[in-house]
Amino acid sequence: MASTNPKERFTLRTLTEADLEDMLQVWLDAGLPCRPTGRDSLPELRTQFRDAPDLFIGAFSGEKMIGAVIATDDGRKGWINRLAVLPGYRRVGVGKALVKECEDALRKRGRGVFSILIEGENEASERLFMKEGYRDESDIRYYAKRDSEKI
Repeated sequence: MASTNPKERFTLRTLTEADLEDMLQVWLDAGLPCRPTGRDSLPELRTQFRDAPDLFIGAFSGEKMIGAVIATDDGRKGWINRLAVLPGYRRVGVGKALVKECEDALRKRGRGVFSILIEGENEASERLFMKEGYRDESDIRYYAKRDSEKI
């Protein structure tokens, strides 16, 4: 039976370069920690998009972007990055669909291992990915070195 709730009806598609500004706005409106003047700036996103346009995926309700995600391929495994869904569209399967679409896009590139990094306070993302079969690899420590706090 088809859903009668308009928030449960959405479509997924790969994004175009023209969608990047809307994607950034979805991240901001969803409260995703991002760096719009650094590595998440439109010029940086455009550069990354041109290298892997098939890995930029959006969820839409009609013409409105309601969720977005970027996958990356490091040559050994696939990474799911920057998954965000607008608050009014959560808990209806948008995040789950974006995860599956990322995994499928990465499988087309020959990847069979998928990884994510989740900031400690993001319990909603932890629940989503655990439900989708991801396991907590707490024994792995993540270290980062930044030339600037802007990036």
